[in-house]
Amino acid sequence: MAIDLEKMSRKELLELRNRVEKALKTAEVRERKEALKAAEKAAAEYGFSLSELSGDSTKSVKSSKAKYQNPNNPSQTWTGRGRKPQWVHDAIKAGTDITDLEI
Repeated sequence: MAIDLEKMSRKELLELRNRVEKALKTAEVRERKEALKAAEKAAAEYGFSLSELSGDSTKSVKSSKAKYQNPNNPSQTWTGRGRKPQWVHDAIKAGTDITDLEI
């Protein structure tokens, strides 16, 4: 079935374009599902799940809540774990007690 684009009106061409865009989106979703199934099958053949191979882990990493906040820039926070950020060092050097930085 050949479509003669030269004989179509602008309105018909726009409608055709919309239908093609919808069809492309539907085809992409379908192909993604097919690719995911094929990848899961290939991983299973080796005794793995796809999430194990892709690095997606079911183990959650707990993040600590911020305990300290830079009074000069509230977007800068520190949990109190690991190395002190430079703004903490600067505040302490300026004479600020670390308890004054607590949230």
